[in-house]
Amino acid sequence: MSKKRSSRRKIQINLVENSPLRHRDPRVKITLALCASLAVMLPLDKLLLSMVIYIVLLQWGQLLPAALQQVWRIKWILLFLFIGDWLLVDLDLAVIVTLRLILLTGSFALFFATTTPKELELALVRMHIPYRYAFSLGLAFISISLLEQEWQAIKEAQHVRGAWSSKSRGKLIERVRDLVSLAVPAVVLATKRAWSMTEAAHARGFDSPKRKPFHQLVMKRTDFYFIIGTVLVCGGLLYWR
Repeated sequence: MSKKRSSRRKIQINLVENSPLRHRDPRVKITLALCASLAVMLPLDKLLLSMVIYIVLLQWGQLLPAALQQVWRIKWILLFLFIGDWLLVDLDLAVIVTLRLILLTGSFALFFATTTPKELELALVRMHIPYRYAFSLGLAFISISLLEQEWQAIKEAQHVRGAWSSKSRGKLIERVRDLVSLAVPAVVLATKRAWSMTEAAHARGFDSPKRKPFHQLVMKRTDFYFIIGTVLVCGGLLYWR
């Protein structure tokens, strides 16, 4: 029981509660994220313009630090792809691929930094997605935070036992070995947790196609304004393309 409470508390802490988008309808934030992701179809100059617009939106929503944090987490992937595209193709492709990944990462950070798993589940049900799939995606949302928590706990335990020492940090082979020793128990724990949640959900009838959530979402006038403005801006950029 205490572990479940700590997991929920961690999820709540990760939310940006003071954001103006925090209490907006989740369908509005899904629309914002999807429209922002469509900008990957634009050429470089229009892509830069759409990124500027989106950065202004993130700054207004007090979500820019959260988006930058998500981008920073994939810094090595971005660097690897940039160098690979630059060496194998050309610099223009390396730049545009990197910018597209940054935009995608930042756009969905907007949603996950302001939405709880329950709100995601309700939004998907209201979008006529079967409840069993909406519930599964909500569990996956929770599992991401729990997996990060388990990862840190395993790393601290291994550090106490002598792994991740300062002498091995400068050696690539030992560093890779430490990462493997960390990844294996994390994957095993994640698999066990996913199986346990699946069995618990099945025992409670959550896989029934007729099951529906108790709460309902109601779109407010401001939510409609957000959706209309987002679609107009996104449509304008794609038409201007």
